[in-house]
Amino acid sequence: MSQSRSPSLRQPSLVVLAACLATVGGPAVAAEGQDTGFEVGELVVTALPYASASTANVFTSVDRLSPQVIERQTVDNAWELFGRLPGVLLTDFNQGTTSGRFSMRAFNGEGEINAVKVLIDGVPANTNDGGMTFLDGVFPLEISSLETVRGTLDPRVGLYAIAGSAAIQTRSRGDYLDLRLGAGAWGGREGQAAAGQEFGGVQHNYFVGWRATDGYRDHAGLERYGASGKWSLALGENGRVTALARAYRVEADEPGYLTRADARATPRRSYAFSATDGGERTLTQVAVAYAGSPGENLSADAVIYANTFDDQRFVRFSAGVSQQERLADETQWGARGALRWEAPAGPLSALTLEAGAEYQVQDVTSRRYLTSARARTSQTRDQIYDLKNTGLYVQAVIEPTAQLKLIPGYRVDWIDGDYRDRLAGVTAAAYDYGAVGQPKFSAIWTPRPDVMIYGNYGRTFQVGAGSGAYRIPPRAADLEPSKNDGWEVGVKHTFADRWQARAAYWEQTATGEVKRRLNDPLGDSQNLGRTKRRGFDVQASFDVSPRVQVWGALTLQEAAIKAPDPALPAARGKRIDHVPSRLASGGVDWQASEKLRLSLSVNSQNSYYLEPTNTTGRFGAFILANAEASYRLNNTVEFQVQVKNLANERYEYVWWDGTQSLHSPGETRGVHAALMARF
Repeated sequence: MSQSRSPSLRQPSLVVLAACLATVGGPAVAAEGQDTGFEVGELVVTALPYASASTANVFTSVDRLSPQVIERQTVDNAWELFGRLPGVLLTDFNQGTTSGRFSMRAFNGEGEINAVKVLIDGVPANTNDGGMTFLDGVFPLEISSLETVRGTLDPRVGLYAIAGSAAIQTRSRGDYLDLRLGAGAWGGREGQAAAGQEFGGVQHNYFVGWRATDGYRDHAGLERYGASGKWSLALGENGRVTALARAYRVEADEPGYLTRADARATPRRSYAFSATDGGERTLTQVAVAYAGSPGENLSADAVIYANTFDDQRFVRFSAGVSQQERLADETQWGARGALRWEAPAGPLSALTLEAGAEYQVQDVTSRRYLTSARARTSQTRDQIYDLKNTGLYVQAVIEPTAQLKLIPGYRVDWIDGDYRDRLAGVTAAAYDYGAVGQPKFSAIWTPRPDVMIYGNYGRTFQVGAGSGAYRIPPRAADLEPSKNDGWEVGVKHTFADRWQARAAYWEQTATGEVKRRLNDPLGDSQNLGRTKRRGFDVQASFDVSPRVQVWGALTLQEAAIKAPDPALPAARGKRIDHVPSRLASGGVDWQASEKLRLSLSVNSQNSYYLEPTNTTGRFGAFILANAEASYRLNNTVEFQVQVKNLANERYEYVWWDGTQSLHSPGETRGVHAALMARF
């Protein structure tokens, strides 16, 4: 447990200083395709299935992870990969199918209500409570890039994009056959195969993957399977239609949580009352997308999709409570698209107008039972509800000069739906949140080709999750949505192809923030109150030589409750739980020879509070180092080794159950090896 003080964030002038230093830097060298994005690893941009995946005109903190970094990682779930990106907080529950989450911008990853909009190949991929469960169905070898968009600026995304968005693009072009077979610590073993073929205007891409592990802790076994396909057809020279399909299944045991004393003395232990905890989950996704140029100076994209989520979980948090069976079934379907017009030559340097729309329906069944060793004893929840979201946006990219871009935008969302509690015989409609307006504006000035100074403002929103979105009796009045207003100023500097750096200061203020979906029988949402978040981010990478690259990132952040819910007055002025005030990462990549590549990376965070009154101590600080080596045996086969938690650091996830802290210890040092073959 750490009692370190939070870093001060009272000097946003640091960004101004960084901007001044950048403007007097080295010689002006233009960067092709320059934007405010920060790349981790060598990123190769390929044609996307549809154009709305592009962040070319989103001038905020955008970060991307290359496939070369991704494919070498040994992970149980895809959400872990986002930990390689700046400013991202990983929350590792390590509880079977409920493995963990990531978050950003001083929001926590506790999971009842998530603050990040997730897209997989442009398809919305959040569950009804905002969770990022659909990420489980993606494996590293099929990914072409990961991307996070931090902040409130992006008008393309609405519901769930409270703190920003995250996108995965899977492979879509080329002729290849890649295989990866691996084994390692805690009984880990895996196999992945990805294949692609391209001829004429036709593209085929396929993937199958499997991973199993016995787990670091007792009763922590996991086995997961996934398969996907992508088929694309060119429609002449000006368009392409793509079909996507994905299926996934996982079965896993849950080791449960330990007391503080047991977590330190016997971290691999699992209590006897958790012996029948665990669950299984299946996911599917299908979509059809179009991207093309329907007319002169016009470009368009659209996608229609359907997702399913079927989850069964048995869980018992402590010996004093009953085991629960939690069943969740969701069917989602919808469509989204955009149309862009680029003005011909005129008095402006450039002008682009864009309009987009989306519609999503979520049909949810939520049931819960009290059980004993997985045998049902009584039912505590039986709810059926649907949530409908309609969103429209417009945006203009105005370039008065070649050095200045002004990007005003506006988005509006509507929420609708119906709720039925079959146990209580109660029905209700969704709150009338009205038209939720979200103004957006950004400006970017390029005084030199290698320096970009930008600022932005935007609003995002949040509504209740689960039954918290419906006017269930005795609730009578409608609610306002929680409005989250944020702004950011930053600077990015590039030097040839050897150096990139970005610094930014940001703030976000929310009204009536919803903290979480409660685990009571009703599944209601808890109000946190008026909140304020702010932070300073800096990241840089530098090619010391053609063979050596170093990189690093630091986030200093605060998340405070300014006006709490009247039911919790002791939270006034306190820090929001499970939000570290410092996140840092860095590393070095060394191409030691033509065949040998070595890498070392470090991630760290300081401690966090466990609940809103900040009276139960601070936990969760760590410094974790990972080492990687890859050796190319020949032109086809590469041998890869990864050592996780190189220094054998003790770390854990901790939460407060109302009476005591409960702990989920993380893995000690582990070695993982794999053979990678490319044909």
